[in-house]
Amino acid sequence: MQVVATLSLKGGVGKTTVALGLAGAAQQHGVRTLLVDLDPQANATIALDVGQTTATVADVLDEPRRAVLRRAIVPSGWGEGLDVLVGAEQTERHNHPDPSGTQLGRLGRALERILEPDDGDLVGGVSFEPYRLVLIDCPPSLGQLTRGALAAADRALLVTDPTMFAVSGVQRAFDAVHAERQRGNPGLQPLGVLINRVRPRNIEHEYRINELRELFGPLVLNGLLPDRSAIQQAQGACLPIQRWDTPGAREVSAVFTTLLGRVLRSERRVMEPAAPPATR
Repeated sequence: MQVVATLSLKGGVGKTTVALGLAGAAQQHGVRTLLVDLDPQANATIALDVGQTTATVADVLDEPRRAVLRRAIVPSGWGEGLDVLVGAEQTERHNHPDPSGTQLGRLGRALERILEPDDGDLVGGVSFEPYRLVLIDCPPSLGQLTRGALAAADRALLVTDPTMFAVSGVQRAFDAVHAERQRGNPGLQPLGVLINRVRPRNIEHEYRINELRELFGPLVLNGLLPDRSAIQQAQGACLPIQRWDTPGAREVSAVFTTLLGRVLRSERRVMEPAAPPATR
């Protein structure tokens, strides 16, 4: 199970859009996925058109037990193969600015419960069939929620836009990833920097993209997400961008397909055993 946190420490860059686009690509390609809506705004939960639940991710963080998880995870309205650990405004109560180690480990412990053998006693929600991919949509702040996601993740996808504040936001996000690696998750690695809302032939955007590439090198992903109205239209209809049949939607979908390939390749590197030392 590959766990990817999508984060940005600068609001309004389309972080949730990226999480939803990647989830839609995974569903389209038959990759069973769980999206964890950790943002108290719960926009991903709304866009995924989920049904009513008797628990949310806030309850899971209160009590990371399997029975609570079952009540908080439901199938998405997008169809088979994509489930949601639903978000709620109440999740904000867990966003402490200086959390303890126990608080930081709650999400990771909850996700570990998914990997435990199923006892067949389905209390509600969904049964825990194996997920290949878990996507965590983080809030745009560096409190317990984002740090807890990084503590539980294998990879961090940093989302930004091509504006004058992009560089400082990306640098702070990289610093957060590095800090969590030092604190207790040495396996955490940045998947890369995804630049969103790019407008062609925009001089300011071109300048900021080049600036990001100069500073962060190959970590800046080649696939740029264009600023297309189809994204807002698909979200408004509670549909994945992959099912919105316009040229702009197809252009965006292609970027997410490439991004999914990068995610799955990084999973293979995590799972592959280290090569044995050479013998003479």
